[in-house]
Amino acid sequence: MAKRVRIGVDVGGTNTDAVAIDPTLQSTPNRGVLAHHKHPTTPDVTSGITAAVQEVLTKSGVPSHEIASVTVGTTHFINAVVEQDARRLRRVAILRLSKSFLREVPPFSEFPPGLTSIMQGYVGYLDGGLHIDGSQEAPINEAQVIERCAEIKKLGLNAIVVAGVYSPIDEVFRQEDKVREIIMREIPGADVVCSHEVANMGFMERENAAILNAAILKYAKRTVKGFRAAMKSLKLTCPLFLTQNDGTLLDSASAANIPIRTFSSGATNSMRGAAYLAGDELKSSSAIVLDIGGTTSDVGVLLPSGLPRQASAYVTVAGVRVNYSMPHLHSIGLGGGSIVRKQDGKVTVGPDSVGLDLITKGLVFGGDVTTTTDVTVALGKASVGDETKIESIKGELAEAAKEQIQLLLEGAIDIIKTSPDPMPVLLVGGGSILAPDTLRGASQLIRPPFHDVANAVGAAVSKVGGAVDLIQGVSNQSVAQATEFAKDLAIKRAVEAGAIASTVIVAELDTMPLQYVANQLRTVVKAVGELDINMQPASLEDDESADEDDQLEDTKDFAVKVFDEPPVDPRSYTPTVVIQSESGHPEWLLSETDINYLADGCYVLGCAGGGSPAASRIQLRNMLRAGHRMRIIDVSALPSTARIYWGGHMGSPATSVERLQSTETVQAFRVLMEYLGQDDFDAVMGLEIGGANGLEPMLVGSSRFFDRPVIDGDWMGRAYPTYWQTTIAVHAPGELVPCAIDSGDGNSIIMTRANNDEIVDRALRASCAEMGSRVGKAAKPTSTEKVKKFGVLNTCSLAWRIGRCIAMAEATNTMSRVAEAIVEEAGGEKSAKILFRGKIVAVERRLFKGHSYGEITIAGIAGDDDDAPENRGRMAAVVSGGTLKIPFKNENILAEHTDDEGNKSVIASVPDLIAVLDTESGKALGVPEFKYGYRVTVLGITCSPRWTETEMGLKIGGPEAFGYDVKYKALGEYVEPRSVIEEYAKR
Repeated sequence: MAKRVRIGVDVGGTNTDAVAIDPTLQSTPNRGVLAHHKHPTTPDVTSGITAAVQEVLTKSGVPSHEIASVTVGTTHFINAVVEQDARRLRRVAILRLSKSFLREVPPFSEFPPGLTSIMQGYVGYLDGGLHIDGSQEAPINEAQVIERCAEIKKLGLNAIVVAGVYSPIDEVFRQEDKVREIIMREIPGADVVCSHEVANMGFMERENAAILNAAILKYAKRTVKGFRAAMKSLKLTCPLFLTQNDGTLLDSASAANIPIRTFSSGATNSMRGAAYLAGDELKSSSAIVLDIGGTTSDVGVLLPSGLPRQASAYVTVAGVRVNYSMPHLHSIGLGGGSIVRKQDGKVTVGPDSVGLDLITKGLVFGGDVTTTTDVTVALGKASVGDETKIESIKGELAEAAKEQIQLLLEGAIDIIKTSPDPMPVLLVGGGSILAPDTLRGASQLIRPPFHDVANAVGAAVSKVGGAVDLIQGVSNQSVAQATEFAKDLAIKRAVEAGAIASTVIVAELDTMPLQYVANQLRTVVKAVGELDINMQPASLEDDESADEDDQLEDTKDFAVKVFDEPPVDPRSYTPTVVIQSESGHPEWLLSETDINYLADGCYVLGCAGGGSPAASRIQLRNMLRAGHRMRIIDVSALPSTARIYWGGHMGSPATSVERLQSTETVQAFRVLMEYLGQDDFDAVMGLEIGGANGLEPMLVGSSRFFDRPVIDGDWMGRAYPTYWQTTIAVHAPGELVPCAIDSGDGNSIIMTRANNDEIVDRALRASCAEMGSRVGKAAKPTSTEKVKKFGVLNTCSLAWRIGRCIAMAEATNTMSRVAEAIVEEAGGEKSAKILFRGKIVAVERRLFKGHSYGEITIAGIAGDDDDAPENRGRMAAVVSGGTLKIPFKNENILAEHTDDEGNKSVIASVPDLIAVLDTESGKALGVPEFKYGYRVTVLGITCSPRWTETEMGLKIGGPEAFGYDVKYKALGEYVEPRSVIEEYAKR
């Protein structure tokens, strides 16, 4: 008899579920499920797995030697991190590879303090790193590696992370692998994690994932060893797999080495199991899965590939930002143990729950707490416990609770959908009995057989995957050729991982031209196929002897927790503005809170461009903690003879996310000062307030470098793609040269003359591409007169106020009204407006003449009710219903609305500001974060008259500059932002 039967196990916090299943019998009524069993999860876990698997073997009658595979989904590893279990986590040494970068934003910069105190062991820097085109920044220096190894050995550390700039695209030099080889030679037995094997592009998030992986590695190996011991005791000789976060398999040896890939596989298993169990009932190519448990309900979308839709580029695990594959889920506080209350005549359901105590606290079990399970029994939809105990809730209370349950589930479905069209909804989980017979937004409700063990079924039927994340040049090949190469490589990796070649398909494909970089394409591909049960997986080097840790498996050690300082309350916070003793003018002395507000506000003003301020915020925060100061002044504090330097970054955010923040702009200032024979200046001004560039003047002007004040203003009032799209170029042509750029790794260029301003940007951008696609830039020094006449003033104040609005909404739980608060700070409704509310349903990115363009489509959300409690009294959007399209060239260009009858109208365009806010967090979404499924609020702010008072301003910064034959129409009347300095000056 061929080996066809697979065993799936899902280890949850409460129960360990196991199934024995023959996938060749999926079309039969029992879906091929030969046996299933629930067993309480045991403290040592392995004995619970052993008991559950033994039971399904007994029930199914299948001999051990006829089992094809055992697949386990487990929360083991993520729980140890979430719980900050010090005995299961190790200190980690980190070696960063880059000769010139990565020093400004150290490891653990955004870790919760508790995890940092447990994991942080050592940080070292080595020559190495790549440029965005795959060339070496510097080769590996073996002597350096040996020196760092000696330092690590002295500290007694043997969990080591190696993280290099652009390591995921390092197919030639294999720098991380070379360093690992040296470490293994110098520190025998060390556990070395190379970041490129853990996650994709985005240095900080990839390094974070590698650190978590290294910290849990020893515990993971011990746990997998326990799983294998359980199999051995059951006389199972088949391969052991663990399920990954993306719904694919990982052999046990690989899982023991990359446990982070299994962190969030539970929800994925439920979704995969739901699709399998639904069988022929699932007619559609995609569906929503609603997994209702005891405390929460998780909602996700199954794609036509049978895999769950993935979350956006960055996700948070235990408070740490990482960038590995995770399913996109929406969770609500509704489960079988959710508490039902009646207060002031209104019935509420959850979000709190009796959880595991349901069987003692629920009414039907003799307790005194009314739960959703009691309501379900009262409605006659379930028969559990003692029905005589629920007479008091039958009738009006039960019906009202049923209505609330229905609203909660319909709201969750609506959030996760990307289209107003109804979709099939699969109901799984032990709490699925709560669901009503119909739900708005569902074309059909399917509660498949064995729905309460869908998670274990999903583990059993998981597929094998292969993934790639490449950056390729497309000047000498077509986009189609680059895409095909990436697809072929993903398929090859899936086969190497154990997929049957003939079954492999491309499940996900995303191509993204890089911003500000000509002819560079990033391609992300995932291929999946059926498991080849004849594959011989890599072996895990099991030590048969028990060690001390094995004996202590059921003991947890929660170290004394280290908590971060609570955030400053924005309702009472006031910025520090003091009178400067020498000049008598006020200066705004920046604090960490101010930097946080400025960062969030700058990203909103970036209009989806300017680059994420995240790394800049950390850099400036650390400088403040080191005792440096940063200050902002009003333009009125400038003497008429002041010499003002200005500048910022030029290049691609795709470089910034790998090199992080550095000091290129400081170097560019020094290069230009040397050329001009100047050794001093009076103030710094920003090129643009949008995105990361909005914070760059604070770096240059800090006491760490030039110790000069930053002017409350900039040359754009927003972000634009090019250097010449500035108000000084509009009103004073020829003022961009001489200027300098510096790459931060020893290369600089000075441009001395130009016959027009546009050629300055084009020439510098070509040089920038050859210098790593990111440089700091210093522009020709300007005067007080020009700043006053041509600058956009008080934009630092506006960014701060917008950031404070977001913080205020977080502190007061008024996130649903954060857009209204921003409108008020931006001058009220005569100056700013909410343009549209909806959900991103399409994202298109493309290359045109070597540059990145794109467009997002936002659909109005059906049932987005203004009468809902959280929406009452909110500001009306300019348009509603239909769709809104926003084309972008790094920044948003215009907003075109199409109503339900197909009529089109442009409701806003550059140079007015168009910002897309994540409705859930209130924060801005940049072009790299645009992804379908986000609920968003589109905000419009009237631009400075510096852009509209001349024809040249509209020619440089209006729709025509981006190739659109659209006549600019002002969104409203410009209102100059209120000065923070003037409001808070201590006189």
